[in-house]
Amino acid sequence: MRVDLFDFDLPEENIALRPASPRDSARMLVVRPQRQEPLSDHGVLDLPSFLRPGDALVFNDTKVIPAQLEGLRRRGGGIVTEVSLTLHMRAAPDCWKAFARPAKRLKPGDRIEFGHGSSTCLMGSLDATVEEKGEAGEVMLRFDLCGPALDEAILAVGHIPLPPYIASKRPEDEKDRTDYQTVYAREQGAVAAPTAGLHFTDRLFAALDAMGIERHFVTLHVGAGTFLPMKVDDTDDHVMHEEIGHVGADVAERLNAVKARGGRIVCVGTTSLRLVESAAEENGGIRSWSGPTGIFITPGYRFRAVDMLMTNFHLPKSTLFMLVSAFSGLETMRRAYAHAIDHGYRFYSYGDASLLFRDNP
Repeated sequence: MRVDLFDFDLPEENIALRPASPRDSARMLVVRPQRQEPLSDHGVLDLPSFLRPGDALVFNDTKVIPAQLEGLRRRGGGIVTEVSLTLHMRAAPDCWKAFARPAKRLKPGDRIEFGHGSSTCLMGSLDATVEEKGEAGEVMLRFDLCGPALDEAILAVGHIPLPPYIASKRPEDEKDRTDYQTVYAREQGAVAAPTAGLHFTDRLFAALDAMGIERHFVTLHVGAGTFLPMKVDDTDDHVMHEEIGHVGADVAERLNAVKARGGRIVCVGTTSLRLVESAAEENGGIRSWSGPTGIFITPGYRFRAVDMLMTNFHLPKSTLFMLVSAFSGLETMRRAYAHAIDHGYRFYSYGDASLLFRDNP
């Protein structure tokens, strides 16, 4: 499909720079493709009223790490160059794939020093070697530290990698370390937050529990590739960056039981949906699953397991807008986004939510 089919104009004032406070006070647009009046305006706290006892919410429990690293490249002769790197996928206990800026200043064998001048990490040092250089500014870094020691060092010297549409307007601050993390985050490794989950609070969980709504957790470590613009004119030419995910055998068994008794699987966020669909079989059953996934969902995709999706509002011409268009229909989502813009909904990571019912369930 042509990428420009997924374009739309978004006024600057619709881009959220801070989350709603409290988290569950965000607005929620409900989209039902099968009804003549598919759009209705609600709040996130209304979510339980659209669910039924026995339905199951699926959350991504990944935890965002401060994956933005500022470093100094040193090369023979004492030449020093400042570089910025965003970690996006762990390749080994001591290795990360990263996007570099400016990448042209790096080559295999270069040494990069991070965090110097700080007393929080090994007397101010975290060093790495550029092992490989790939396409689109990607490099492979091998750090001098490994495993938990490396994790601790990254936490000490790194910064939260805010999405470009926020970072271009204000710097990251201490508040983002809390705001850009779900309340249930536990598995460290994400570069970006599963943002639909940012709306959930203990108050909302209590209301869902009272309704008899199950909750289950999967893990997909969201990579920086989610922010990259598409550089092709046709979706067939786009290659997704892979992300590491895990669906446990116990979770798969429980979700299959939900489907067997007529309950619905409701994914909170596109990351949860992509992982569940990666783990789904042709007959709709879900199996335990671990590994990298580069699943790219566009209109025409046949959903196997997921019935409903709660998600934020996404960028024009993005893979995520393509995903929601596949889920609820392209024309339906174009109308929904036009409605959201006209009615002042807040877009992107810190913005409002939408609750989507699947087209042709």
